[in-house]
Amino acid sequence: MRAAVFLTLATLFWAGNFVVGQAAMKTMEPLQLTFWRWALAAVPLLVLAQLAEKPDWRAVLRHWPALLLLSCLGMSAYTLLLYSALGHTSALNASLVTAANPALIMVLAVVLLRDRPRPLGWAGIVLGLCGVLLVLTGGELERLLTFSIDAGELLIVAAITVWGFYTITARRLSVPPITSTAVQVAMAAVVLVPFAVATGAGLPATAPEGWSLAYIVLFPSLGSYLLWNLALKRTTAANAGNYLNLIAVFTAVITVALGQPVTVPQVLGGLLVISGVLLTSAGGKAPQRPRSSKSTSSPPSPSSSPAEFRPR
Repeated sequence: MRAAVFLTLATLFWAGNFVVGQAAMKTMEPLQLTFWRWALAAVPLLVLAQLAEKPDWRAVLRHWPALLLLSCLGMSAYTLLLYSALGHTSALNASLVTAANPALIMVLAVVLLRDRPRPLGWAGIVLGLCGVLLVLTGGELERLLTFSIDAGELLIVAAITVWGFYTITARRLSVPPITSTAVQVAMAAVVLVPFAVATGAGLPATAPEGWSLAYIVLFPSLGSYLLWNLALKRTTAANAGNYLNLIAVFTAVITVALGQPVTVPQVLGGLLVISGVLLTSAGGKAPQRPRSSKSTSSPPSPSSSPAEFRPR
C-alpha cells in the first residue's frame, strides 16, 4: 500500500512538470529553466544519494565518461528538448507522446541490441505508434502526407528519441540509481554554466517564474526520485513501471481542472498509447536459447525494466 502511494505521488509530480513547464515557457527560455533546475537540485540530490545509498564515490567517478554522456543525453538534451516542445505544444500532447517511450525503446533495442520481442510486443509497438500519430496530427492523418506536423510535436518526438538512447546506455552502467542521477545532474549543471552565462540565463525575474522553478526543483526533480526509489524497495520494477501510465492520466486531469479543452483525438490517442505500452510490457523479449558457460551474457534489454523509463 505504501509503495502504491509513493508511486502515485511520484507520477503526479512528474505530470506537474509538463503543466508547470508549459506555463513557465511563456516567459522563460528552455536553457534558463533547464540550467537552474539542475543547478538547484544538484546538491540536495548528492546529499540524498549519500544518505540513501552511501556510495563509494571513487568507484562511482571511475565511470565519469559514461556518466557525462548520460548527463548530456538525459539531463541536458532531453530536458532542453522537452521544455522547448512545451513552448509550442500542450502539456497533454507532450505527456501522451512521452508515454510511448517504452515502445520506442523496444524498437531501439531491436535495432541496436538485436532484441527479439514476442508478437505481443510488436502489437504493442504498432498500437502505441498509431496513438502517437493520432495525437501528433490531431486526428487529421492527411497531415502526415504534407509533413505539416507542428514544431512542438516534432521536438517532443526528438526528446523521447534522445531518452531512448539514454535508457539503452544507462542499462550498461553499474552505479546505484540515486547516485547516478545525482552525479549526472551535477555534471549537467557544470556543463551548462558557460551556455547560461553566454545567454544571460539569470534567475527568474517574476514571482510566477520563481514559483514554477521552485515546483520543478522540489517536486519532479527531488520528490519524485526519492519517492520512486523508496517504492522500488517495496515492489518490483515491472509493477512500478505500470504506474508511469498515470503521468498522461494526471496531466489530462490537471488540464481539465485548469479549464483547458481536451480533444477526442487526444483521448483516443492516449488510450491507444497506454494500451500499447501495456502490450509492450507484456510482450517483452522473446526467450533465447541457453548459452554456453564460456559465452558472456549480453546486457539486459531496456524493455525488460520499465523502471528505466522514468522521465526527468
